[in-house]
Amino acid sequence: MDFPYPVAALLPQSHTMVLLDRVVEVGDEHIVVEVTVRDDGLFSLPDRTVPAWVGLEYMAQAIAAYSGYHRRCRGEEIGLGFLLGTRHYQCSAGGFPCGARLRVRAEKIIEAANEMSVFGCTIDGEHVHADSKLNVLLPKDAKTFLAGKGI
Repeated sequence: MDFPYPVAALLPQSHTMVLLDRVVEVGDEHIVVEVTVRDDGLFSLPDRTVPAWVGLEYMAQAIAAYSGYHRRCRGEEIGLGFLLGTRHYQCSAGGFPCGARLRVRAEKIIEAANEMSVFGCTIDGEHVHADSKLNVLLPKDAKTFLAGKGI
């Protein structure tokens, strides 16, 4: 069965900044997405790899897709989220080869009353494994949140 929404419909990013290909599965506390590492010049290097640090963006977009899916299910608009930080990002390789298919999993570990959450994330592919914990803020209303910060 196909997933009911294209991944781009779940993310606040647009066009070339949507790095995910598709949602594989989603549950109350997790999401699994697939990424084909692109050679489109945005993050790709001359050696036909994408730096391992881009894995943090793959993880953050997986969390955004998780949030977007649950917002859509509640009839809400897709909203901005904020990556506050990461802990212990480790990757088995210095980069991801262009054309490689990666599977990204994000699982909610903690959800606080102040709209902050911690997700445990992994990236797996052929000869590649990365993991980290991402601290994110997923405000119900990003415009109000930003206005309150003077932004």
